[in-house]
Amino acid sequence: MATDEKLDHLRRVPLFAKLDRRQLERIGQLADEVEVGLDKVLAAQGDVGHEFFVVLDGHVSVHEDGRQIAQLHRGDFFGEIALLDGHVRTATVRAEGLTHLLVIGHREFIALMEEFPEIRDAVHAELAARRGRPEGSAPA
Repeated sequence: MATDEKLDHLRRVPLFAKLDRRQLERIGQLADEVEVGLDKVLAAQGDVGHEFFVVLDGHVSVHEDGRQIAQLHRGDFFGEIALLDGHVRTATVRAEGLTHLLVIGHREFIALMEEFPEIRDAVHAELAARRGRPEGSAPA
């Protein structure tokens, strides 16, 4: 994917919305873009997590103990709980059709959080919100 197109995708993600071009380029260096098809399991409940995901286009379903509890769409992210806490994945996340994702590995995710305090703060705020949500809302 061309650099300008990748930056356009990143710019549309609410988590990155306040970043300037240089910062978006840095995220582009840390992240890979992937496209997956229907029913591709991106994270499996109980597995060790090694990636952080941002949905660029399409949507994914979130399942806990075999029951669908949420759907995530463009701009949503998941996978941070396992990376921040060092725990196993709390849910299974599956692609629902052709889905375009930004994937950031564990080491790159930590670098991202250290380099961009605004992203770190947004991820921590979402983590806190997810932990405080009632049953039926999306974990990561």
